[in-house]
Amino acid sequence: MKKGILLHEATDDVGVAVIDLKIGDEIGVVTLEGKDVKQIKLVSDVPLGHKVAMQDLPLNKHIIEYGRAIGYAAAPIAAGEHVHVHNIKSLRWAASKSNLLEK
Repeated sequence: MKKGILLHEATDDVGVAVIDLKIGDEIGVVTLEGKDVKQIKLVSDVPLGHKVAMQDLPLNKHIIEYGRAIGYAAAPIAAGEHVHVHNIKSLRWAASKSNLLEK
């Protein structure tokens, strides 16, 4: 199984593509320490360095990376989908979303 997604923390909602990923690819996910976490099927192309959803993320959910909230889902995001400016918004610039209860 090809490995291509890196998680900063095993429980993060998103991982980082360490290679260009293509829709339909079955890719292994590992932690920074090299521990296998899971396999995921890509539902969209994801360029090198971009984020990938590790599970389905509902609208307005706080998105966890590095073990902390980095933004919120501006649209529902499917597991294996490219996560970028089209479907995630920063909490830094969205004070009205920074107190969402769902994490």
